[in-house]
Amino acid sequence: MPSRYSKTHTVRNDTEFYDFLRKKRGNLKNINHLETPILRHPTVSQRASLSTVGHIWSYGDRYYKLAHKYYGDSQYWWILAWYNSRPTEADIKTGDYIDIPLNLEKVLMVLGVY
Repeated sequence: MPSRYSKTHTVRNDTEFYDFLRKKRGNLKNINHLETPILRHPTVSQRASLSTVGHIWSYGDRYYKLAHKYYGDSQYWWILAWYNSRPTEADIKTGDYIDIPLNLEKVLMVLGVY
């Protein structure tokens, strides 16, 4: 399974905004960094096409633990956060319901990453 950065391009940035950083790093001419991927919001029909399982958030739950359990890889924690529109675990309380999309490849395609 590719990482979420597999289709990301490297951007050569020489804008004034990063002058302080280039000076701090030895007067570099530019800074190369990864372009920020733009994730799509799934449409209603795309969401309906994804098989999900419900999960009631309980004490000790973490996105990375659930990603490891359902996807076999904790690096996909961000899918659960994005899919449920809850960017951090602080946005979830014990007893809250979240959906976990089961087909990792399909959800990556819906989000425009794969």
